[in-house]
Amino acid sequence: MWSCEDLNYTNSSEEQYLCNEFHLILFIFSVLYLIICFPVGLCYNVQLVLVNLYNKATMTMPDVYFVNMAIAGLIINAVAPVYLLGPAYTKWSLWSFGNEVYITLLILFNVSSLVIMYSTTLLSLDYYIECALPRTYMSSVYNTKHVCGFIWGGAVLTSFSSLLFYICNHISTKIIECSKMQNREAADAIMVLIGYVVPIIAVIYALVLILQIRKDTTPLDQESGRLDPSVHRLLIATVCTQFILWTPYYVTLLVNTFMDARIKSSDTFYIRTFQFIEGLSNFLAFSSSFVLPLIHRHINKNFSGKLQRLLKKLHCGSQGCTHEHSVVQQVMT
Repeated sequence: MWSCEDLNYTNSSEEQYLCNEFHLILFIFSVLYLIICFPVGLCYNVQLVLVNLYNKATMTMPDVYFVNMAIAGLIINAVAPVYLLGPAYTKWSLWSFGNEVYITLLILFNVSSLVIMYSTTLLSLDYYIECALPRTYMSSVYNTKHVCGFIWGGAVLTSFSSLLFYICNHISTKIIECSKMQNREAADAIMVLIGYVVPIIAVIYALVLILQIRKDTTPLDQESGRLDPSVHRLLIATVCTQFILWTPYYVTLLVNTFMDARIKSSDTFYIRTFQFIEGLSNFLAFSSSFVLPLIHRHINKNFSGKLQRLLKKLHCGSQGCTHEHSVVQQVMT
């Protein structure tokens, strides 16, 4: 976030007015996010993780990926309040550029965004494998859990190069190694390439293959697969939602990468307009942490039954409910 106090608008009062309007709009969005979106995202992400962990025996391949995305969503949910309550409003130095805590939180955000995008991508590819070869168990839950472990490891390693650029962008220029790497735009370019361009190409490729398979009717396709039919709708809704919410964020990173340095330092109106668009794109990226579990909750038909079993377990405790014991005794007699 940003404020209008750090620049002088001596040439035009309209720019000052526009800046205040931009700041007010973003402030309203921040308050709404903290009041509505933050608790909803926290509740539904925790619910998604706990329900699937309790029902491990009935977990499917998509469930593993959605648990993975829910954990990443919880991290983004934790970063969002610190960003929205940053120095633009509270003058809190925790979210100032060059601060170690800021860099740490930014890397956590980058890692989580990579996990979300690649989990969506691999979900699409595994769904194609399941449609093409339903009885090979190549996309089994066991294999998917290992794949998700590699996703987190790969995201951390990928963010390490960006971490070097961010750190070297804020430390002394006397260090020769870092003086050659003081370019934050390079870190943004890496994130755009690895975090957006590669996943969207892979997702488009997977969706084209899925459409081709659904058009061709073969005896293998007519066999009952292991996936619920609602998984296809869930996949399409997840892919569309993720890329709609994350595309503006990566577009602003791309624009910032190729923006002329002279424009950044001279054109005040352009700077404030771009910062306003950047703020809105950040809101859309943060909103993925609560939109995705809502989509999963309403499209996945099996989730409500799993949730009821978990709530019944929490209500009855380890002894089990009395009516369950009576049903078992009746069956035995």
